[in-house]
Amino acid sequence: MVRTINAATPDELRAWMNDDSAVLIDVRETGEFRGERVRGSISHPLSVLDAAKISETHMGRIVLTCASGARARKAAQVLMNAGLNQISYIDGGLDALKRAAFDVVTDKNAPISIMRQVQITVGVLSLLGAILGYAIHPGFYAICAFTGAGLLFAGLSGTCMMATMLARLPYNRR
Repeated sequence: MVRTINAATPDELRAWMNDDSAVLIDVRETGEFRGERVRGSISHPLSVLDAAKISETHMGRIVLTCASGARARKAAQVLMNAGLNQISYIDGGLDALKRAAFDVVTDKNAPISIMRQVQITVGVLSLLGAILGYAIHPGFYAICAFTGAGLLFAGLSGTCMMATMLARLPYNRR
């Protein structure tokens, strides 16, 4: 039997949540979840996703979401490969759920998103490398090459090592 992962619409999710037949799991990082989330959703970041824990605590349909749907689709594949059934994801993620008027909780005191932290860090490192390379020694241009290579790898692989490291910082784990 071939098992497939289905995209669920916001309307389907609303119906499932209204009759308590589904749980909404947000696979964004903890800081992203704390900053903005659908009321009633549960945080299980993709970076530390534990299929065994999810299968022990959530029976029935599991619907996954993230910011756009990409991480949720990846998490759905992980859970499906671990033997869980009735896995769906929201194509369009939190943005689609907001457009469908889901109740979204925001916390203005939460840290900025991991991806914005990555962008700021890469921008600072690149600018610093360029300034130091020009003013002190051309060897500092290697900082620009290193950050550029990291972004290229992240784009090609879908895995950002800097985001993973930043997510482990104490202020992102609260």
